[in-house]
Amino acid sequence: MRKALVVGIDYYENVSQLFGCVNDSYAVKNVLERHSDGTINFAVKLITATGPGNLVSRRSLKDNITELFKDDTEIALFYFSGHGYIESTGGYLITSECKDGDDGLSMDELLYIANSSPARNKIIILDSCHSGIAGTPASTGGKALLTEGVTILTASSASQYAMEKNGSGVFTTLMIDALNGSAANLVGDITPGSIYAHIDQSLGPWEQRPIFKTNVKTFTTLRKVQPPIQLSDLKKIIELFDDPGFEFKLDPSFEPDSKNPIEENTEKFKILQKLNHINLVIPVGEDHMYYAAMNSKSCKLTVLGGHYWSLVKNDRI
Repeated sequence: MRKALVVGIDYYENVSQLFGCVNDSYAVKNVLERHSDGTINFAVKLITATGPGNLVSRRSLKDNITELFKDDTEIALFYFSGHGYIESTGGYLITSECKDGDDGLSMDELLYIANSSPARNKIIILDSCHSGIAGTPASTGGKALLTEGVTILTASSASQYAMEKNGSGVFTTLMIDALNGSAANLVGDITPGSIYAHIDQSLGPWEQRPIFKTNVKTFTTLRKVQPPIQLSDLKKIIELFDDPGFEFKLDPSFEPDSKNPIEENTEKFKILQKLNHINLVIPVGEDHMYYAAMNSKSCKLTVLGGHYWSLVKNDRI
C-alpha cells in the first residue's frame, strides 16, 4: 500500500497570499496517482487552501500528517507547498491562520512523526522557503537526524527562498518533469535519488539549491514509466557481449539493406542498434552502426553499457 498526503496552501489570513501552490499540489496528485501505463500507484489525499471558506489549519495539517504516517505502509509520502519560516528554534510550515512564523507546524515535529512511523519508506517533500532545515533539529547542532527509511527532499536550503515561475514553483515543476520520465532509468524506475539528481542538474549555482537527506538501504521506486527499451531486449546484452570489454564483430550480413543479409544476424543487429540509441553500445572506428556493419568493423559497450551488463549478469534487473 502506498499513501500520499499532498497539501497546497495559497490562501493566508494574515500573511501574503501565494498563487501557485494549489496548482502545484494538483499536478503532484495527478502524477503520483498512476504509473505511466495507467496502473494505480499512490492513494492520494489532497488538501488545499484557496479562500476564506477553504482553509488549512495547523491542527488539521498535523492530524492528517499523523494519519498518513501511522500505518505500516510500503511508502508514506508527504508533499507540502506553501509558506515556510525559520528562526533560532527551527523551521515551520505556515498554515492559513498563522500570524507569526512560529505558530505554524514545526518541522521538528513533522520529523518526529515521520521518524516514529512504522511505514517502510517515509518521504517528505517540501516546496517552501527555508525548507532545507527539515530533518536537522536545532538541538542537534546542525546534524541531520533521520531514522532508517526516511528521505527528505526540499526546494531550497535553510537560508534560501523557494522561487515561483509562470505560476508554479520552480522546484515542483522540475519534480513533475522528473516523475514524468526525465529521471527514469533504463527500466523505467524513478526514485527519490534520481528526482534529486534531475532537479540538482537543472538548477545553476546561483539559483535555489535543492536539499536531499536520506537514511535508506535501497531507494524505493516512486513511479514507473515506459522504459526506452524493453527489458527482454536489454537482457540480451549478456548474450551479445561475453564481458564488458568484448568487441562484437560486424559485417554486411548484419545490415538488412546489404546485398546478402542473414536473418539471424539482422535480428541481433536490431538489438545492437536499440542499445546504441540509449548509449549502451557504440561503433568502433565509425560514426554510425550502419557503417560499422557495412565496413566490417565492430561495436563495443560504453561505460554505462558495462554497468547494465553487470546488472543483467548479476540478476539485479
